[in-house]
Amino acid sequence: MATGKITKRAVDALRAGSRNDFLWDTEVKGFGVKITPAGKRVYILQYRLGGAGTKTQRYTIGQHGTWTPDAAEREAKRLLALVDQGKDPADDKRQRVREATDLTFNAVADRFETLEVPKRWPKSGGFVKDALRLHLRPKLGKRPLPAIKGQEVVALLDDLKGGQAMRRNVYAVVHRLFRWSLGRGEIDRNPLEGVEAPKPVASRDRVLSDNELRMVWLASEELGATFGALVRLLLLTGQRRDEVAGLEWSELDRSRSEWILPAARAKNGREHLVPLSPQVVAEFDALAGGETWPRKCYVLTTDAGKSRVSGFSKAKRKLDGEIADLIEDDAPPVQPWRFHDLRRSVATGLQRLRIPSDWIEAVQNRRKAGMAGTYQRYAFADEKREALQTWGGHVASLLIAEDNVVQIAERR
Repeated sequence: MATGKITKRAVDALRAGSRNDFLWDTEVKGFGVKITPAGKRVYILQYRLGGAGTKTQRYTIGQHGTWTPDAAEREAKRLLALVDQGKDPADDKRQRVREATDLTFNAVADRFETLEVPKRWPKSGGFVKDALRLHLRPKLGKRPLPAIKGQEVVALLDDLKGGQAMRRNVYAVVHRLFRWSLGRGEIDRNPLEGVEAPKPVASRDRVLSDNELRMVWLASEELGATFGALVRLLLLTGQRRDEVAGLEWSELDRSRSEWILPAARAKNGREHLVPLSPQVVAEFDALAGGETWPRKCYVLTTDAGKSRVSGFSKAKRKLDGEIADLIEDDAPPVQPWRFHDLRRSVATGLQRLRIPSDWIEAVQNRRKAGMAGTYQRYAFADEKREALQTWGGHVASLLIAEDNVVQIAERR
């Protein structure tokens, strides 16, 4: 058995088939290199767990060429430190292999999307998956989950574009993923425990004026059939964005001019009747291409009904650009707004049109608080129809006024 300082020259001097096919280091106990019959030189560590009298174990550090003598020696010292703590280097290796495969952020996120998201976010799972795909996987995807530090996530959140609401929502997703993984025994601690969540966004009160609503409608006509219809349906119905985006033809009844939003898709878990104004019916007729409304598939889609429309941020940016082009040179720009502000604008507009508050709440499927929510079950079907037809007529009047202005200008 040859001994000596393991250096590159000493390793290169080993010859396959000779009596001295091992070289043991004289400075680091148990550290050695062997040459295989095929001529490969491999760094190894020999150790005992539990001291003298226990079985000798051998650990393969790696092949010469991939490892230098100095790097292999440093790894041997690290492994010996584990042995001194009563830990088996083989277990350490298995854990590192697992972290590099099963416990990467991407691998855990895959399981999270399959097992947890449908249960915890049955109606808003699309956002959760978008948060993972767009914001978390690109930065954390290849990192072993046990190695991720809280400050890494904080830095990621600080760099997010999209405002405080986006940071808070992405934080909620990643915090839940860590908690879920902790509960499954995959990590020892949630790195975000003790890390303060981004502050809640102040309640918004943005309401678009009639002139702004008119410009939104006109600009939507430049977005193409699908996204243009999405914007106009939000403006005409006052319903939630995701509920409109997920519309299926099977939910619509043209003969009755009704949309029945199933409880499974409604935010408050209650089935919701949305009467369709003539303007809304016209939008669906246009989407159906003049044919009978289909019985299956999504209404708002870019792949022939296979999946619901998405890419709202990109569509909103284009819509904002089209609105900017409509503004006269001496007019102030339109202040920032979000799709959800259309819902608030419809409610406020209905108030201005003297529609009773109970009717408006029914139109927007808002759950009543306390005892009223438990015992008041009247559906307000007729009142909702009157309210939405009144609103549809109001929106139509804004566009008729625009047409009159254009015609007067053309005569001049």
